[in-house]
Amino acid sequence: MLEIRPIPAFGDNYIWLAGVPESPGAVIVIDPGTAGPVIEVFESEGLRPSAILITHRHWDHVDGVPELASRYQVPVFGPEGGHIAGVTAPVVDGTTVEPLRGLSFKVLAVPGHTADHLAYFGHGTLFCGDTLFNAGCGRLFDGTARQLFHSLQRLSELPDTTRVCCAHEYTLDNLEFARMVEPGNADLAEYARAAATLRDRGLPTLPTDIGTQRRINPFLRCECDEVRASVTAFAGRPLAGPEETFKVLRYWKDTW
Repeated sequence: MLEIRPIPAFGDNYIWLAGVPESPGAVIVIDPGTAGPVIEVFESEGLRPSAILITHRHWDHVDGVPELASRYQVPVFGPEGGHIAGVTAPVVDGTTVEPLRGLSFKVLAVPGHTADHLAYFGHGTLFCGDTLFNAGCGRLFDGTARQLFHSLQRLSELPDTTRVCCAHEYTLDNLEFARMVEPGNADLAEYARAAATLRDRGLPTLPTDIGTQRRINPFLRCECDEVRASVTAFAGRPLAGPEETFKVLRYWKDTW
């Protein structure tokens, strides 16, 4: 069983650690936007890193890479192209990476938030950076709405039990927007209450899972009647189908 934990950073980021019982004390680090909190956990708990995995190039996911890689002399897996400082093991869609004994992930290209965005899937767990959020999805930078729509569709096809390890604690804000878009969704209302309780206790709302996201996340529900009706009303015109609904929904969230 893959053991995972989030390390909070920058107020709403999560740097993820993952390990397996077959390699006690060793972990991989996913998207270290800063090194300090990671080193503190390593030193206080006697852990050691075996590799770093990067989903995309934004500073709050990579700025800790140089210090960690230099300090611990570990490989850094990430998007190819040479544009991310410190990546020593470039990977592409379909690659299988084995960053630790007993641990392997399939690399998924999920462009949209950025054109080079990757996700890592294995052991029933998905590290998806800023592509899929709990009840939301990432903004568009140099990717397109079409790319992000299809990337999210790809992730939504993973097994319902897949644990989803997003890189930000945006859940309550996302849920507020989602309930405005789909006020008749009883699963969404119930989940929002549970998430608020977790945050009131100072606990993360992550990981979530794909099955939950299929029930509550409007960006994965663009074929649903109530979502389409709400987005159509916002647009003030007929929409061609789920992809156009998604594009307008993303714009709506950006301007909300």
